[in-house]
This record gives sequence, structure tokens and C-alpha cells, in this order.
Amino acid sequence: MSGDLVPSVSIANLVNQRAAVLEKLGQAFDLIGEAAQIAGAAHLGMPRVTVSTSYSHGRGDVDVAPSYLGTRRDGSTWSRDAAHRQDLERAARLGVDAAAWQYLMHESGMRSLMDATAREKWDKAISAGDIPELTTANVRATFQMLHDSRGEIFERGVIACFKALSWHYKTNLPQKFGKRIVVTYLTGCGSYRKADEMDDLLRVLTVLDGKPEPDHRGGVNSMLSAAGLNGWPARPGQCENDYLAIRTFKNHNGHVTFKRPDLVEKMNLIIAKHYPGALPAPK
Repeated sequence: MSGDLVPSVSIANLVNQRAAVLEKLGQAFDLIGEAAQIAGAAHLGMPRVTVSTSYSHGRGDVDVAPSYLGTRRDGSTWSRDAAHRQDLERAARLGVDAAAWQYLMHESGMRSLMDATAREKWDKAISAGDIPELTTANVRATFQMLHDSRGEIFERGVIACFKALSWHYKTNLPQKFGKRIVVTYLTGCGSYRKADEMDDLLRVLTVLDGKPEPDHRGGVNSMLSAAGLNGWPARPGQCENDYLAIRTFKNHNGHVTFKRPDLVEKMNLIIAKHYPGALPAPK
């Protein structure tokens, strides 16, 4: 992979700005610590100031400085100790880096290369703070890894969607993709995973058609939302693009018709590659 990683973003400038933000946050932490010392010496209250680094609704908060929140009826102080400076700096770094990594994934188009499994794994790593520091070297290494594995991810998307189909519907063939598939719970609460899997399929169809990977932000979930079909309770309706025609029902299932049989045959060859003997012998 050569050239700019993100044409609209200077990675070097982003990394430099990151260093400036962390420096300013460090200075702010020092000032808050000084304020806490003054408040403590004067027996004044000191509000609790925290850094939150995840989607854990407060469970991952780190205290910037000692807080003095009041005095109980028995005269004991209601207070909290400050976190260790190392933990505070780590929390600040994660808070800055997590959003930056997500921004780069979207702006670079790399997220569009990911299948549903890879996106879910990446999002969980972001939420848990299991991410590398935002450096030019780490950005290049991460993007290079994703770029090099895009062929594997490409085929994995076909197989994952195929395996996720329910065989209770006769239109879903157990050995290949047919003209139409039934996707359970395509709309409503918890439908994002199914929409991601359909995006994998849409990406495969697009690439097999000789076109660049589509932006995931314009995928199946966006199609359903634009047509007003992704709410609760379910609203039956239809939407389509160049490759798929989708009809949704009150039970939140979706009937997906493939508009390009020639591309479906190419997908079935991928299935046959991973499951030799799955397709019937040609007549």
C-alpha cells in the first residue's frame, strides 16, 4: 500500500496535534491538582473531576485530583482520592486516541474493507481501550495489515452471510445462494449485525462487478433507514439498489432478491472453494 493513507488527512499533522492536546491535558491536570490542594488546606469543597475513556457509563472513570464532597453527620469527610498519574495519563491517551482511530478508519475507507466480524472486533477493542498509541508507524502498520488481508476478509464475508441464513425457509438453499434469501430480524432492535452481514454481501457483489469497495456508510442499514423501514414496530416496505431488492415484513424479516444472477454464480464459486462438493455437479 503506497501513497497517502487518508487523502484528506495529514497523518503527521494529526499526530503532532495529538501531542499538543495531551500536553494541554497534562497542564490542566496539574492546575486541577493545585486547586484540590488549596481547597483541602482551606477546608473547602472540591468537586470530583474525572476522565472517562469508554462506553462503560462511569465504571471506567479516573479521578484527576482528590475530591472533597462534603461532611457526613458523624463528622467524617466524604471524599475520593486521586488516581495515580500514570493511570490518569493512560486514560487521557485512550480518550484522545480512540476517537482518532475511528475517524481514520472511516475517512480512509478501511472500515469499508472490513467484514462484520472485523468491524465488531475493532469496535470492541476501541471500547475496551485495547488500541495502540496513535503514531505514524502504528497507523501505517495497522492499515497495511488490513490492506494485506482484504482478500481473506472479502471471502470471509460471503461465507459468514451464507452460514448465518436460516434453513427454515425453502428459498435459502443449504448448498448455495439462490435467486432470493430470507434474512431473519433484518430490521428493528439488534438488526445492526444482520445489516453488517448484508453489507459484506453487498461489498462482494460490488467488487465482483469490477467496482471499488462501497462506503459502508451507504450500506444496507442506510438503505433501510432512508426508506423508513428500520424502526420499531416494524414497518413493511421495499427498497433497492443496483444489486439487491429488499422487502421487509412485520416480523422484521427481510426478503432479499439478487438482481445480478451472474454475480451470484461467482459468489457460489467462493462457497464451493471453502466447501468442496457443496454445489451439485453441473448438468
